[in-house]
Amino acid sequence: MFDLTNKTALVTGAASGIGEAIAKTLAAAGALVYIADIDIENGRRVESEIVAAEGKARFIVLDVADEADCRTATETVHGENGRLDILVNNAGIGHVGTIQETSGADLDRLYNINVRGVFNVTNAFIGDMIERRHGAIVNVASIGGIVAIKDRFAYCTTKFAVVGLTKSLALDHALQGIRANCVCPGRVETPFVKKRIAEYPDPQKAYKEMAATQAIGRMAAPEEIAAAVLYLSSDEAAFVTGTAFEIDGGFSVGK
Repeated sequence: MFDLTNKTALVTGAASGIGEAIAKTLAAAGALVYIADIDIENGRRVESEIVAAEGKARFIVLDVADEADCRTATETVHGENGRLDILVNNAGIGHVGTIQETSGADLDRLYNINVRGVFNVTNAFIGDMIERRHGAIVNVASIGGIVAIKDRFAYCTTKFAVVGLTKSLALDHALQGIRANCVCPGRVETPFVKKRIAEYPDPQKAYKEMAATQAIGRMAAPEEIAAAVLYLSSDEAAFVTGTAFEIDGGFSVGK
């Protein structure tokens, strides 16, 4: 099951964290994975680690907020492989603050990556998918796109938009062979999260408090999110489109 042999995938924000785990999981399932990121050093590291594990990977520099970059990525993938089967829009950034603690520039910065970035990359690739009547799109949203999170005004605003964008894609293109779904993780123990926790006055206390927001009392591993993306990317999910898959350890169930 979940065999991606002879499939081509592109994962944005794949140089670390959830994106890295997704890229490695798809490659382990047999896909040729394009690691798309602005982080050249770590992007090449992920590429080399996949190849060392006998997978197929290619790193490309991609700024999802730059439409020209997205068109170049499309030309590269199509020029080398003729098609893209799986698109994973994972690149995203965050911000802490209420509306009064969020400037217009803050909101624009998150919108340009978290929403416009998904639009830019998807728009660059979907035309060929429609022409071939085949394609799986998986967007990485957040549980903050399902329920509001305190002091995350800009982040939640953009992640709710990603969920809506995903559902609109699914409805508009279901009869053209395109499936669009999103995953909505709770707190995930990534290098970025660990770095932020280390900045707190009491990192151990901060970690426990963040872990406790999930009903099962811990954060997710990036690989647990990647497993859901693998399923949604595979032919086993052929009847699944328009879903917002909550992978949150019970965060959204309620207190």
